[in-house]
Amino acid sequence: MATPHMNAKKSDIAKVVIMAGDPVRIKNMAEKFLDNARCVNDTRGMLAYTGTHNGKKITFMAHGIGCPSMGIYSYELFAFYGVETIIRVGTIGALKKEIGLKDIIIADRSYTKTNFDDFYIKNGASFVCGSSPLLDKAENLCKEKGLKYFRGDIFCSDNFYTDFDQIKLAKEKNLLGVEMESASLYLNANKFQKNALTMCIVSDNVVTKKDLSSAERAVAFDDIVKVALSIALNK
Repeated sequence: MATPHMNAKKSDIAKVVIMAGDPVRIKNMAEKFLDNARCVNDTRGMLAYTGTHNGKKITFMAHGIGCPSMGIYSYELFAFYGVETIIRVGTIGALKKEIGLKDIIIADRSYTKTNFDDFYIKNGASFVCGSSPLLDKAENLCKEKGLKYFRGDIFCSDNFYTDFDQIKLAKEKNLLGVEMESASLYLNANKFQKNALTMCIVSDNVVTKKDLSSAERAVAFDDIVKVALSIALNK
């Protein structure tokens, strides 16, 4: 099995894939959390590693930046590699003053203006839903682990740098934060009737203008990876 974007064999990819944007972060995650991890994809530098965690076969894979990139990789994983569940672990900019740095945002729905959903005309809606069982599990695990989290809707933007008033939109739609990949992941999961979850660490706050350093992000990121792995063990 190979696609224009992946050179992995179908047997190389686990049924549960945990994804993050940065290939280097994926490499570090694999080295830290997986036993017997091996690189199974390096096409276009979009690294994927498969190994085991507590005896469970799991794949970590990069998805790049933005809906088009996430859209390609999540589509191919669902459609061609038999993946049943994708959990996106990422960073997000908070759109409410009360949400602090390092807090976790669990994305029930993704509000989007991206034209990625034009490919799926039947969806039509601006809000795209994640998988309820995964969302519930993520919330319960955050509670059990004593992690501060917010659960609700987020904004999926095609633009990192923009003059668009994201804070005004957040107030109108009650959106917790802004990132760039959740909508295409949720759209593809809905199309293929698969499972998807987006769970992010707050790396900056758009309202207060505060942000984490690269080192602080790396440490905080471990929290959501551990939650994702706990979910994966039960899939």
